[in-house]
Amino acid sequence: MIDGVTHLMSAFQAFRQQGSWTARRTDNIVDGGAPFYRTYETKDGKFVAVGAIEPRFYANLLNVMGLGVEGLPDQNDRSAWPQMRERFARIFAKRTRDEWVAAAMGHDACLSPVLTMEEAPSHRQMETRSAYAAFDGVRHPSPAPRFSRTRSELHRSPPVPGRDSREALADWGLAANEIAVLEAAGAIAQA
Repeated sequence: MIDGVTHLMSAFQAFRQQGSWTARRTDNIVDGGAPFYRTYETKDGKFVAVGAIEPRFYANLLNVMGLGVEGLPDQNDRSAWPQMRERFARIFAKRTRDEWVAAAMGHDACLSPVLTMEEAPSHRQMETRSAYAAFDGVRHPSPAPRFSRTRSELHRSPPVPGRDSREALADWGLAANEIAVLEAAGAIAQA
C-alpha cells in the first residue's frame, strides 16, 4: 500500500517541486481551490462535482452555467479563484442537482452528480458497467477487472465473523492446543 500511495502522489510531488502546489488546503488545482475542480451545493441541498481542467472542458462548463469567457478572469489566474468559487457557488445554488446534470448532458462539461451511497449502485453508469452484484441478498462490488472472455463473478457469500478462526490460526502455524487455549480465553471467536 505504501508503494502504491507514492505512485498516486507522484503528480502532486511534481507540482510541489515545480512550485505550483502550496501546502494550504483548497488552494490548488485539484484540492478544491480551483473553481473549475470542486464540488458545489445545489438548490436541493445535494451536490455536483466539476472537473473541467482542460480549456475546452472549462469553456463547455461555463457555457452550461450560462457564462461566457468574455469578462471573466483567465481560468488559471489563482488570484481570481476565491471570487470565481463564490460566483460559481451562487450559480450552482440556483438549480437542483438533477437539473444541472440534465443541463450538462452531451456538453463535455465535466460535471457529474455527487451521489449518496444509496444512489450510486442504481446510477445508469454503474448499472451499465454491472459495477455491483447481488449475492445472497447482499450488494457487493463486482469483481474487477472484468474480462471479455473470462467471466469473473462472486462464488460464495462473505464469511460469518469467526467462521474460519481455527483454520486461519492453524494456517499461521499455531498448534491445536494453542488455538484451544485462545478460544477458551475468549481471545478468538469461532462461529
